[in-house]
Amino acid sequence: MPATAKDQIEVAAALVRLYVFLANYLDRCFDESARKTYPDADLQAHLSSTRRELMNILEVNPVVQKKLTEECDRILGLGASCLKNGSHPQHREAIQAERAILKNKTTALSDLVAVYRALE
Repeated sequence: MPATAKDQIEVAAALVRLYVFLANYLDRCFDESARKTYPDADLQAHLSSTRRELMNILEVNPVVQKKLTEECDRILGLGASCLKNGSHPQHREAIQAERAILKNKTTALSDLVAVYRALE
């Protein structure tokens, strides 16, 4: 069954949410106020829920599903290492690189969602 415009918007919006939550997770590595204002349990719940939603959606394309899983695992592993072992220069560089990628993806997908919604 072909995807409707509403389905496409929901997929893109879910990806935006996931990338925002991943960026928030990385922000916690260097920003004490981010850790205080967004409790870890809440962030983890949102991340898990959104990731689970996307994994269900992406069952139709195992290649994309695998890529997203690897990306999430890489980012979550990097953040966990930083939070556990403290901030090292290599952590900061890797996190800044991941943040830049997440920002670009979030911006592109947010624009796409906005266009899709305007066309409804």
